[in-house]
Amino acid sequence: MPPPAAPSPARRDLSGLPLAHLHLHLEGSMRPETLAEMAAGYGVPVPVTRGFGSFTAFAGLYAAATEVLRTPEDLRRVVREVVEDSAADGAVWVEPQFFPPFYDGRLGTVPEIIAMVADEGRRTAEHLGVGFGLMVAADRTRDPVDAETLARQCAEAGTGQVVAFGLANDEVAGPPAPFARAFAIAREAGLVSAPHAGELAGPDSVRSALDDLGAQRLGHGVRAVEDPALVARLAEEEVCLDVCPTSNVALSVVPSLDVHPLKALLEAGVACSVGSDDSLLFGPRLAAEVLTARDVLGLSDEQLATVARSGLRAAAHAPAALVDDALARVDDWLSAPAA
Repeated sequence: MPPPAAPSPARRDLSGLPLAHLHLHLEGSMRPETLAEMAAGYGVPVPVTRGFGSFTAFAGLYAAATEVLRTPEDLRRVVREVVEDSAADGAVWVEPQFFPPFYDGRLGTVPEIIAMVADEGRRTAEHLGVGFGLMVAADRTRDPVDAETLARQCAEAGTGQVVAFGLANDEVAGPPAPFARAFAIAREAGLVSAPHAGELAGPDSVRSALDDLGAQRLGHGVRAVEDPALVARLAEEEVCLDVCPTSNVALSVVPSLDVHPLKALLEAGVACSVGSDDSLLFGPRLAAEVLTARDVLGLSDEQLATVARSGLRAAAHAPAALVDDALARVDDWLSAPAA
């Protein structure tokens, strides 16, 4: 007879761990039922949100989903629900990113759209007792001059409306360096530099994001693990990687969760947060991603506490009182006996 299986280690309740949700795309975090309801209301087929086999296919499905947002109230509703869902999953700070020029002329001017999203996010967060910040992400497949215009609009809006500036879409098609001027404008205005890098492209993209864009956080960044010297640099410079394990598997960044590098990056001293990326398209929301990090990637409670602290500290524009309170709660969570 085989020996009895060893009992599973006692673990703490993840619902008590306060988090900063730093990597989620606004429209990509829409509730599936909201998408279906809006599509039905406009008499259009419900966009397919699964079945992509490449980043190009994924981007096409994402764009199709955004087409149901046809009025300011549609967009406001998505903002409200995204904040509600993150708060329900344990987030005390929610920082979604989006590309406002997509709605330019349809829902208002770019400054009006930024102001609308920021207002709805703040009001919802205040009602729920959490914090909200908005990241505006440039599209790396468009002319870098467009990104400079967007950065100026964000700078004019100020950190009361926009807290971070990102760079999204196909990393292979749009390397970081051409966007250096846009990010300089954003950084000069006090915005956090948080481009995607190290997802579809490797260590050179991460290095360029650091050198050319002054990145303080990186969307994904996981392919930095391919270069030990770069990993050491990320740890030394305390650059936070906003990691999304399920997304990385779905888009073939890594072949499976059991070889995902999050644990290795943490063990190397790299600051990492965990985010859901696009739950509409990939499935799991924030709480499920954290559970995956524990149960599939094998993070210990101590490592999960480190992830929570790193995310909170990387939320540069979150109120100090909110961050301090959440950090104290992380310590309380870790010091409590495991069940």
